[in-house]
Amino acid sequence: MSPQLEMLKGTLDLMVLQTLQAMGALHGYGIARRIEQVSRDAILLNQGTIYASLVRLQQRGLIKSAWGISENNRKAKFYSITARGSKRLAETAENWEQLSAVIARFFATAKEGQ
Repeated sequence: MSPQLEMLKGTLDLMVLQTLQAMGALHGYGIARRIEQVSRDAILLNQGTIYASLVRLQQRGLIKSAWGISENNRKAKFYSITARGSKRLAETAENWEQLSAVIARFFATAKEGQ
């Protein structure tokens, strides 16, 4: 298996929203580390990638930010999911679950035909 999974468009935004829904307000570094942890390091994120997602989500009104102090006693921007973001997460998660079930059926059918 490759050291890092290729992500489909929009997947990172969904993972960021889910992380904020589950964990509450986090700074960008914390969000990235949590995604890496949950993926068991199958997904490795650099600062540019995670911050591009955070900017995109904030521009869409799906997350909001506020300045605070990190666990290292440094000023950091903390992100949290908005009500609009929670609604979008629920809709998108349902769509992903249905799509992944359909794709799984295709792979199961292909294995049966071998």
